[in-house]
Amino acid sequence: MWQTLTDLLTYLGVIIAGILVWAALSPIETMGWWAGWFGDTIHDGGIKPGNETPRLRPNPDAFLLFMSGVGKATGETLSFREQEFLRRLARAVPRLVIVDDIFPYSVNNMPLTGQPVFARLWRWALQRKLNGPRLAGYLINLRNIWQVLISADKRYGPVYNQSLAEVLLHSLLRYRYDPDARKPIFIMGYSGAGQFAVGCAPYLKEWLQAPVYVISLGGVFASDPGLLVADHVYHLIGDRDRSHRYGLLAPGRWPFSVASDWNRARRQGKVTIIRMGDMDHSGRGGYLDHQRYLPDGRAFVDKTVETIAQIIATHTGHTPAPQLQAPVHVAQAA
Repeated sequence: MWQTLTDLLTYLGVIIAGILVWAALSPIETMGWWAGWFGDTIHDGGIKPGNETPRLRPNPDAFLLFMSGVGKATGETLSFREQEFLRRLARAVPRLVIVDDIFPYSVNNMPLTGQPVFARLWRWALQRKLNGPRLAGYLINLRNIWQVLISADKRYGPVYNQSLAEVLLHSLLRYRYDPDARKPIFIMGYSGAGQFAVGCAPYLKEWLQAPVYVISLGGVFASDPGLLVADHVYHLIGDRDRSHRYGLLAPGRWPFSVASDWNRARRQGKVTIIRMGDMDHSGRGGYLDHQRYLPDGRAFVDKTVETIAQIIATHTGHTPAPQLQAPVHVAQAA
């Protein structure tokens, strides 16, 4: 029995040591980008060049950059719920261009399944995530969580966020964003991508001199300078969502950190927290669920679409469609 216990503890120790080594080596990609190891190439995600046309809108009012959560291996592996949410949002805001082929967990938009060295590993993990056993698939989540932590890190974050901002700029230009027109840009981060949304805001704001707004959907983020630079930050949270609270582990999000970017942004009125009701973080009962309903009969996903449509309408001067005019409950408490 003691031998079995010793072996178990040894295996556990090896796994923990491996995870710690993995975490220690995770900034190498970021520093390699800064050193120029990857050149200037930015990959185009799941949409091949020239195929953006069906997603374009004549004379658009605004552009929305959608970044998904930590479970993604490529920019094109959006879940059915995410695809349905974006389809409904496009219908609700007809003059909005939605850019959704972004993989924010890479410095140059290269999907995990396209990496030159570890592509086979990540393709295997993606298949496990889709077909089981799902535990093996969570290697993708763990790897992407390291990228979120890098973005929030005061040492590596500015470098990583600049690289990702270049990916977002590249995507905007692919979808025919006109820098001279300075149309509003909405950076939407779902779950862990909330950190990327606030981290990239200062760079896009400086480069394009256009209004930049952040929409965090159950987002996990630290106290980042982007909170002060963005024109406004909207943080959408459900009553049953516990995952977004991981962002509160950052000391800058604590109330007594009065000089932090988060608390300064809140005092300046640049942060709006929107309570979404009895919603969870993801999956069934989550923000994007089309089979769970509010007491007034609206599906959860429709409530989410309506809330975001109202935010966009506020900054573009166009009123939302008649079915999107229900009031939004706003609270200023985390």
